[in-house]
Amino acid sequence: MSAGCCDHGHEHAGAAASSPAYKRILWIALAVNLAMFVIEIGAGVAAQSVSLLADSLDFLGDAGNYGISLFVLGMAIRWRARASLLKAASMGAFGLWVAITTINHTMAGTVPAAPVMGIVGALALAANFGVALLLYRWREGDSNMRSVWICTRNDAIGNVAVLAAAAGVFGSGTGWPDYLVAAIMSGLALMGAFQVTRQAIAELRQFRKGTLQAVGSL
Repeated sequence: MSAGCCDHGHEHAGAAASSPAYKRILWIALAVNLAMFVIEIGAGVAAQSVSLLADSLDFLGDAGNYGISLFVLGMAIRWRARASLLKAASMGAFGLWVAITTINHTMAGTVPAAPVMGIVGALALAANFGVALLLYRWREGDSNMRSVWICTRNDAIGNVAVLAAAAGVFGSGTGWPDYLVAAIMSGLALMGAFQVTRQAIAELRQFRKGTLQAVGSL
């Protein structure tokens, strides 16, 4: 009974993910994230802000994730789950990179430019909030759809944190708020990677179980 329910759920998720509306939203999200990557990486370098640099690479990673999601739409659950594992690996790598970069900036005592952080952070929040609104109705489903939603949700949370860091840097004159936000973003990426990996592995196990049962019934 449970296996049948899971199969039905996978079929429903696959049909939903293949809808033209979802594809259009993914294309919009891909374009927005590529544009924001270009804007934020330039601002991050200019402002010497590790949280902006982290957010810019997050935009790039998400653009890649949206591209992968578009590529595997309509494919069998095993391919969508494998794509999710790839995306989870990219999220985990991003989280580790941010953690290492944050440590380096902390040791160097870098103080970023708060006004640039605030302006670019507000622009990034508007972009991610718009994408999150478009994707909200598609937040549930298989691991592929789930990974898209988690990335977008984490981005919006990260943008709010960047704005808070900008205010903190401006008020304190130190880089510690920037370091703290970057650390939070690193943790969100690592947690998201774990969640997506766990669901993708469960889907692959369910697929293998269904395949073995089908073979055994022949």
